[in-house]
Amino acid sequence: MTMHIDSIRNGIVLDHIKAGKAMELYRVLELNKLECSVAVLMHVPSQKMGCKDMIKIAEDYEVNLDILGYIDPGITVNIIKNGELVEKRSVGLPEKITGYLKCHNPRCITTTEQELVQVFKLANRATGTYRCMYCEAEY
Repeated sequence: MTMHIDSIRNGIVLDHIKAGKAMELYRVLELNKLECSVAVLMHVPSQKMGCKDMIKIAEDYEVNLDILGYIDPGITVNIIKNGELVEKRSVGLPEKITGYLKCHNPRCITTTEQELVQVFKLANRATGTYRCMYCEAEY
């Protein structure tokens, strides 16, 4: 049995999400706060991936590409205008992640100075390892 989800006229489509990751992205991006239609499609058959998730957002929405890339670097962001694909962006592991990860080092300055924005820099692209900018703790 197939399910039909209408295409969107204006907005974005997050495509090629690893199967099972769509709900995590939905929470992290706080898509529940949007007033527009949001479709979360899970375990969609894909020739390229076997199975994938997708999220369709029916309005212009500024997506944090760094967070997307950290959660799943294989995601594709499709920008739709007047029913046509006008831009396709690939994301990858970001060089820096700001305000999302929390340092677990109890001696890090961000533990005592809680107004400091947490910043992590990519230390090893092959393993996806990040380090705190302040104390070098590995995340």
